[in-house]
Amino acid sequence: MLVYCQLMSQKAAARILHIPKSTLSDLLHRSITRIRDGHRIRGLKCVGIDEISYCKGHKYATVVYDLDRSCVLWVGKGKGRETIDIFFTEMLSDYQKGKIKWACCDMSEAYIGAIEEHCPKAILVLDRFPITKALNEAVDEVRKEQSREAYVDERRALKGLRWLLFKHSSNRSKKDSRILNALCKGNRRIHRAWVLKDEFEQFWDYKAPWAAERFIKRWMSTALRSRLEPIRKFVKTIKKHINRILPFIGSRLTNAIAEGLNRIIRIIKNRASGFRTLQAFTDMIFLTVGDLDIPAQIPVKFRAI
Repeated sequence: MLVYCQLMSQKAAARILHIPKSTLSDLLHRSITRIRDGHRIRGLKCVGIDEISYCKGHKYATVVYDLDRSCVLWVGKGKGRETIDIFFTEMLSDYQKGKIKWACCDMSEAYIGAIEEHCPKAILVLDRFPITKALNEAVDEVRKEQSREAYVDERRALKGLRWLLFKHSSNRSKKDSRILNALCKGNRRIHRAWVLKDEFEQFWDYKAPWAAERFIKRWMSTALRSRLEPIRKFVKTIKKHINRILPFIGSRLTNAIAEGLNRIIRIIKNRASGFRTLQAFTDMIFLTVGDLDIPAQIPVKFRAI
C-alpha cells in the first residue's frame, strides 16, 4: 500500500486496491504514524527552514529540512513563531540543538528569532535567493515609478523592460546590454537602479569574507546616495541582516536543497489536485522525502512490489 501511494495519487492507488479513498488515507496515516512513532532525529548539523502552501485561501505550513541529508524532518501548521518553536522545543533536546552548526532560512523574523534563540551556537546564513528577489523588486519599483511619471511616448519606450532588468548579467545578450545601456540617456534613474543591481551580483562571487564585507559596505554607501527610495529601503534591509548575510561567503550555504525538495512537494500536491487537510499532505511528504525510508521498514514478506 505504501509503495503504491509513493508512486501515484491516493485516488489511483485506492482504485487498484479496490478500497475507498478515505479508507486508504486512514490506513496510510495510521501506518506512517506507527512507523515514525519511535523515530528520532539524529545527527542534525545543518538545518533549513521554509514555508509551503497546502490549500487555497493562503494556508501555510512550516517545513524543516536536514540540508546535509536532503530530507524533510518536520512539518507544522502555520508559519509564525509559535509554529517553529514547537519543532525546537518538542522535537529536539538541548544537546541536539547545541550540535547544530549551520542554519539557513529566508528573512522571516519568526524563523530568524527562533533559530537565534534555540540554537545560539549555530551560524545563521540568510538564503541568497530571497535577497536577490528583494533587490529585483526594488529595481522594478523604480521602473514603475518612472513609468507612471512618463509621457505616453516615453512609457512605450519603457515597455518590456521588466524582465530585461531582472536578467542576471551572465544570461544577457549583447542586444539586451545595448538596450539597458541606452537608458543612460533615456531614463537615468532606471539605468542607475540597474547598474546598482548588476554591481551587487559581484558580492556572491567573493571568496574572502573581509573583501566581501568591504565591497558590500561600499555598495551600500553608493546605493544610499542614489536618491532612489526603493533601493534605499533595500539597503536598510541589508544593513539589518548584514551579520547573517556575510557568513555565506565562507559557507556557500543556501536553501537550494530545500527548494529542490519543495519542487517535489509541489509535484505531490499537484498530483493529488491539492489536499483538504495538512495531515494528509504531511503523510505524503514523509512517505516521499522524509528523513525515514518508510517503505524500507515494511517486512519483505508483506511487500506487494
